[in-house]
Amino acid sequence: MRLRKYNKSLGILSLIAGAVLLSGCDSALLNPKGQIALEQRSLILTAFGLMMIVVIPAVLMAVVFAWKYRATNTDAKYSPNWSHSNKVEAVVWTIPILIIVFLGVLTWKSTHALEPSKPLASDVKPVEIDVVALDWKWLFIYPEQGIATVNQIAFPANTPVNFKITSNSVMNSFFIPTLGSQIYAMAGMQTKLHLIANEPGTFDGISANFSGRGFSGMKFKAIATKDDAEFQQWVAKVKAAPNTLTTMEDFEKVATPSENHPVEYFSTANPELFKQVIDKFMMSHGKMDMSHEGMDMNHAAAAGAEE
Repeated sequence: MRLRKYNKSLGILSLIAGAVLLSGCDSALLNPKGQIALEQRSLILTAFGLMMIVVIPAVLMAVVFAWKYRATNTDAKYSPNWSHSNKVEAVVWTIPILIIVFLGVLTWKSTHALEPSKPLASDVKPVEIDVVALDWKWLFIYPEQGIATVNQIAFPANTPVNFKITSNSVMNSFFIPTLGSQIYAMAGMQTKLHLIANEPGTFDGISANFSGRGFSGMKFKAIATKDDAEFQQWVAKVKAAPNTLTTMEDFEKVATPSENHPVEYFSTANPELFKQVIDKFMMSHGKMDMSHEGMDMNHAAAAGAEE
């Protein structure tokens, strides 16, 4: 009796756990709001469906075979000398090979079609946003509008957004799950990302790469306005802010490590600031190279003197 009660309780707990896990399916990745994210969801579901072609029959056969060939079933056929079947071999090899070939072709096409640096085809002029990953916040520079923000961006819906991304510190990963395509932010390097929102809304942005103590609070909001007029109102609000970001000294103050940093606006921003952040690391690298060259020259001169 106790065993039956235990099995019944275990079954109920399994159903509850399954319901909880399935409730998580309505995640940002499976509830896209942008064209790129829609295509990525289609790719995920297609790959998942193909895998189920193998997984579901395997699970069903495990249950059916265990039931059919149980010890108490005296009617089950017993074939101790059976060792080979051409039909079985054809099935277990042909189906996986076809699935692998299909997934390979699908991956090849989708990888090129969803290349993050590939501009989106549109008749609408895109919004340009420069992104700098800081400890532990995101700095956004609008070079055309001459403004900057921390932990918040805005752009009109149905308008392409061209991101140029770098880091002022350790490597991070820029990701707006509902719009699709995460991409790394690396110091001294520039990556590109092109996204579009298919409808107005406010979407969560995160760093998808662990970057230290304040990583959990390194989040931002992406606001897709209903039209350009509403976007211009947001720009006007930013331009009314008292803070400015025009020099590298201003930038270094903003770049000071902070956790759970609030949204911050800068009414004026240097359009060349993004390039200057990258050049800062390039110049440092160049000095290191020169120092190595100087060391090599000194060693050569010393060797010549000894001779």
